[in-house]
Amino acid sequence: MSTIIKDGAIIESPYTVIIIDQVTEDSSVSNQPNCLLPLAFYLQHQAELADRKDLGVWLTSNDEVEAIADLVHQFPVIALHFPTFGDGRAYSSAVILRTRLQYQSEIRAVGDVRRDELEQMQRCGINAFQLAEGQDAEASLQALSAFSFSYQASIDRPTPLFRHRSG
Repeated sequence: MSTIIKDGAIIESPYTVIIIDQVTEDSSVSNQPNCLLPLAFYLQHQAELADRKDLGVWLTSNDEVEAIADLVHQFPVIALHFPTFGDGRAYSSAVILRTRLQYQSEIRAVGDVRRDELEQMQRCGINAFQLAEGQDAEASLQALSAFSFSYQASIDRPTPLFRHRSG
């Protein structure tokens, strides 16, 4: 189990992220409960895994979220991998999941997830964060409330600030 920030609280996650090398070397890891499988592995073994309610998937920044458009509502968790601090492709995937695909369950950021990015990730619809090694969970949780107002509309605040102001 790993510590994550989810919906404004620090918790122990019941889900384990299974990395590609693990399933390549030993496909039986997909038999363990509460795991997040690489999307490519899940799609390859979809027939045998389809009835599992304890599985989620994680997408690399190269994966197209639309590839699971018909499947998204069966997953309790969809994780988006941020390979480096400067790679923001998963932000778009989060917005697509929340807006076009109407996914309401947990979207988790995994990989190189750092305190400085959490507020923007949250604004795109990500509600859970598995922080990079060495990141302080308590300080990161506080960073999520550092900005009380954002001018632009976002997933978590669909009405722009100017609509809230009078005269």
